[in-house]
Parts: sequence; structure tokens; C-alpha cells
Amino acid sequence: MGSGKVTTGSAPFDFQGKHVTVAGLGVSGIPAAKALHARGAIVTVVNDGDDARSREQAAGLEALGITVRLGDGATLPEGTELIVTTPGWQPGKPLFQAAAEAGVPVWGDVELAWRLRGPDAAPWLAVTGTNGKTTTVRMLAAILEAAGLRTAAVGNIGVSLLDVVLGEETYDVLAVELSSYQLHWAPSLRAHSAAVLNLAPDHLDWHGSMAAYAADKGRIYAGNQVACVYNVADKATEDLVREADVEEGCRAIGFTLGTPGPSQLGVVDGILVDRAFVENRQKNAQELAEVSDVRPPAPHNIANALAAAALARAFGVPAQAVRDGLRSFRPDAHRIEHVADLDGVAYVDDSKATNTHAAQASLAAYESIVWIAGGLAKGATFDELVAASAKHLRAVVLIGADRALIREALARHAPEVPVVDLDRTDTGAMLQAVTEAKRLAVAGDTVLLAPACASMDMFTNYNQRGDAFATAVGELRA
Repeated sequence: MGSGKVTTGSAPFDFQGKHVTVAGLGVSGIPAAKALHARGAIVTVVNDGDDARSREQAAGLEALGITVRLGDGATLPEGTELIVTTPGWQPGKPLFQAAAEAGVPVWGDVELAWRLRGPDAAPWLAVTGTNGKTTTVRMLAAILEAAGLRTAAVGNIGVSLLDVVLGEETYDVLAVELSSYQLHWAPSLRAHSAAVLNLAPDHLDWHGSMAAYAADKGRIYAGNQVACVYNVADKATEDLVREADVEEGCRAIGFTLGTPGPSQLGVVDGILVDRAFVENRQKNAQELAEVSDVRPPAPHNIANALAAAALARAFGVPAQAVRDGLRSFRPDAHRIEHVADLDGVAYVDDSKATNTHAAQASLAAYESIVWIAGGLAKGATFDELVAASAKHLRAVVLIGADRALIREALARHAPEVPVVDLDRTDTGAMLQAVTEAKRLAVAGDTVLLAPACASMDMFTNYNQRGDAFATAVGELRA
């Protein structure tokens, strides 16, 4: 890790009378505009869209005295001294190019929340990664609660950091999920401790390259005070730790599904153990929980649990709270969720596996699988996924707009695996897919929905896709 000392705070910013442009409405733009207006800023909101919902949102802001420009997100308003952007706006947008030329800084909603924290604000335990962020943050919050700490799971998980920072409730510590988008626009963020769970190609259209994507993920380590948590099995995450400038005394802490070395957490004989936050870590280890305490005990979910435990232990949480928190945790829907058993076949919904990295982790969790896959590929390729997972596949049922890409990868790397290619993109295709999977499966198999693709070609989101799967399984059961 870098040796340069980085201050954990950020310079105070007086918003009174400042001309601030908020880029985008929605979940983070509206709270940002209101917070800035309340602090005396002269706020202009610009938004690309000009639909009925945008007009309704604009009316609410204009009633407060906030200027809103709909259908014009490209032009930098005259006099702008600061831009606060919603996470999804890409760095290459003309608005930001104009800001760079004018020397106007750009913050995201996370940066704004960080700047608006009070002097006694709760420290942040931060998590990012290509996959597993939400589960890990919710596990972490459960562990912190089990230790008797006032906490909340916030950030990209759906709970606005601005709302939490500016709210009346006080916390001892926050479990914070951060996306690469949010980190890109958060230059001052300094977490107590942070973890990068994994890195795989994703959102490259937004970041421009894998290197830029990884660099934005790595921002989460900047200025860490106690621990930079990395994945021993994913060298790219350790490389990000090595490159980070952190507070003096901050440690690199690894997590592994194997036997841990000193300054690592890992697994020994079905036990999650800590060799990082113990006395004489060269010799000693602390038992934290059993693998069976993790739900579900799939390998990638055990890795999530270890990362959450590492962050909690960095905050001083006792071992018993790790066990109690993991036992109390229940995963969100559509994340490797067991739906039913029919005729000795398990039906599992992992609709949240919207990219190849997540799907590969899911496929590795079961021995013999009838795989339901397909959707919008978002530029992904599937050769590596299929080659790594072929030994687990009894059969494959393909749905969705880009299913041909998966079919071609199967032909190259698993030609002996039977494939059913459903030429449908309507929502009713899921019942046919599950029916075909039931026909192909035998007792002991798992029918696994792990699409490796986005859902928007057929469904509103991955939640609706997972619900359709569960409904189809229910119809077969009936």
C-alpha cells in the first residue's frame, strides 16, 4: 500500500449563494437539490428527459424555488460553480466536458453526503465489487446489529446516503454499498475500512475500459484508516490495495475460501476463522462461525460472509457477533434462492446473476445443473463462462434476445450438452423454459436460473424475471 498520509476529512464547503447545478432527477438528484437549496445554494437542475414523471418531479422542486431545465442536460448553466451529478451520468457527457473546460468541480451524491456529514458522524465501512455488494453489506449490517451497534445498510443498496446523513437518527457506524459510478464522482471519500469483493468486466461502456473501471473501484481504498479488505483469489483486488494511499497503520486484510495465512480470514474444516484481528496472528486463529451459518452456503456467498466479517472485525466487533449476525441474516430475493423441490430436483432462482461473473459463481455451487440462461448480453462474451462451467451442465435452456451468443459458446466448449433454444422473448417464455428444464432434469439435479444477462429484453427487471421463474415452478408443482 502507498505510504502517503491522506487526511480523512474534507474541506468545509460553504454553499450559501453558490450556483450549483444538479445533473439528473430521480432517487439521488432530488434529495441533492433539496439539500443544497436548504443550505442557501442557488440550484439549477438539468435533466435529459422531459416525460410526465420528470415534469411532476420538476414541479415539486420549482415549488421550493429551484430552477429545473428539462430536456437539456448538455448545456452548462451560466455561473455554475459546482456540479452535483446522479451516479448514472457518464463522464463523457458534454455537460462534464464543459465543466472541465471551465474548471468547475463535479461531485456525485456520495461526495455530497460525505461533505455534509457532521463532526461526530458515524464512520463508514464501505463495500464495492462487480458482484455480491448488496449481500455483503446486508450481512455486515446484521453482524454490526448483533454486536449492539446502531447501524444501517445504505448507499447503492437503495437507501440514499444523503437521507441518512441529513436525517435525525444517529448511528455508531454505517455499512455502505458503493458502485463504480458513485466512486468515480467521490474524490474526498475516506472510509474507516473498505472491501473490493471481486473484479470482472462490467459497465465498460460507462467507464471506457477495464483499467478505468478497476481504478474507480479502487478509489474505495483511498484514505482507509484501519483495513483494506481484498479477495485472495482475485489478484486484481490485491493490486488495488497495493496502489492505494491510506492512513498510516492501515492494514491489508485478505479473505479466502482456503486456509488463511496471517492477516487473512478463511475456512478451516467447515469453520470461518480469523487470523487477522487476533493476538500473535502468526500462530493464533479465532473461530467466527460455521459454514452452515451462512445462507446459502454457496462458495461465493461464503466469500461474501468472510468479507463482511473482516470489515466488522476491523471495527472491533467480537467473534460471537459475527456468528450471530450471519445466523440471523436472510438474503434478498432472486439471489441463489431455493424455490422448490420437485421429484428430487431443486429449483433455484439466481435471476440477480445478470453478468457472466455472477453466473459462473452460481454455476460453481451445484454439481449437476439444467441451466436456464439468456437475455441482454450488454456486450459480454460467454466462452470463459461456458468452458469453466461445462462439467456442471446436464442441459441448457436458452431464452432472450442474445441467447445465440451463449448457444455458440456452448457449441465450442460443451458440444455434448443438450441445448433447447426457445425463440421467444415474451414473458410467457419462462413457463416454457421451466417446463423444458423439468423434462431434462433427473433426481439430484438443480434447475438453475442464472441468466448471465440483463433482463430488459423480456422483463422490467431481474426481480420480475425471478418472479416469473418462481411462478412457473409453482404452476408445475400444482
